[in-house]
Amino acid sequence: MAGNQVGKSYAGAMEVAIHATGRYPEWWKGYRFDRPVRAWCCGESNEVVRESLQKLLLGEPGAFGTGSIPKDALLDVVPARGTPDLVDTIRVKCERTGGPSTIQLKSYSQGRERFQGATLDLAYCDEEPPADVFHEILTRLNVTGGPLMLTFTPLLGMSEVVRRFMLETSPQRTIIKMTLDDAEHYTDEQRANIIAQYPEHMRDIRARGIPQFGAGLVFPVDEASLMVEPFERPKHWIRLGGLDFGFTHKFAACELWHDRDLDVAYLVKTWAVREQTPLEHAEALRKWKLIWAWPHDGRNQTLAGAGVPLKEQYARAGLEMMHQYAQFKDGSISLEAGVLEMLDRMRGGRWKVFKGANEAWLEELRTYHRDAKTGLIVKEADDAISASRYAMMMLRHGRTDNERAMFNRVIEMPNLGPFV
Repeated sequence: MAGNQVGKSYAGAMEVAIHATGRYPEWWKGYRFDRPVRAWCCGESNEVVRESLQKLLLGEPGAFGTGSIPKDALLDVVPARGTPDLVDTIRVKCERTGGPSTIQLKSYSQGRERFQGATLDLAYCDEEPPADVFHEILTRLNVTGGPLMLTFTPLLGMSEVVRRFMLETSPQRTIIKMTLDDAEHYTDEQRANIIAQYPEHMRDIRARGIPQFGAGLVFPVDEASLMVEPFERPKHWIRLGGLDFGFTHKFAACELWHDRDLDVAYLVKTWAVREQTPLEHAEALRKWKLIWAWPHDGRNQTLAGAGVPLKEQYARAGLEMMHQYAQFKDGSISLEAGVLEMLDRMRGGRWKVFKGANEAWLEELRTYHRDAKTGLIVKEADDAISASRYAMMMLRHGRTDNERAMFNRVIEMPNLGPFV
């Protein structure tokens, strides 16, 4: 899922050619076939397929073999009926066996019925298909278990297809994001000019591939304004961590620094995983050497059969947990108050995010939205955001390295009554 004109269709056409020819580069670590494949390459209409996918795979009419499929691998090109210069089927020599791979070009405008019946090894959709076509193509891959690739800019917003990938997470689905900033064939000046030509409400979609959500994003801010290059922490700044418990949905942890002089919070790093136990989480997080803020449901929430509140499970596993669950100074735990404070910090330049270590948090930032009917925050795919919010709520309890070292020395001293 990516912005416009960043190279996503070119990347998809190159992968189709690699699978069809069996000419895998030495560095290739992705899915591999050891035989010829039957593939579909699909787009919005016959004309769009001809001008995009077909040119990327074959080259211009009269110059076939100048696209992603090498000329010496082309066995046959079968014209389509009804649309001038459109190709129906491409036959490609597969180096794995010498037998032919076949690539058929199809358009969504043909309707779901034209996507029935076949058994495929591979499918590639350039731009987002209608939901019924998407599910029909998936069905064509049931027997072989082959991959379905999609490259698109989410112009349809939170559609059924987008929702499937962004909010209904599964090990069988992966999103690779690509923004205009990742397209290195543009200069900084060209990127700025491209973004400026779009209306403000379309810039996130067109340049960054971020869909619009219902009544709107919870954090409608320019992502670039939050980002800073990593730097070494001044010794007088405090640091602390935030946890959001989870098993079937993600468990998330983050580290926050706080410049108390300027009241600026820095999100340093984020870690998010699914289906791991508190012991596994603690093993990874002990080396962070933080005091941890945690949500109020950690008092009662347990993993199946554990019989121990989650907060205690993490404490027993070696993490230094705050005595009280995350709350504001007045004892409240309001979600709306938390996100509004985060938004105020973002807009006021008092919430910064380190580049390179917070992709899980940024992915949630791009999709965290309100319900169109109720205006309420949709509590989905918000684990990293929540972990950072809990840490922000407890900034007053963070510590400098010297304060942490002093505290640890005190609790290790004998005969100190309640401190022991």
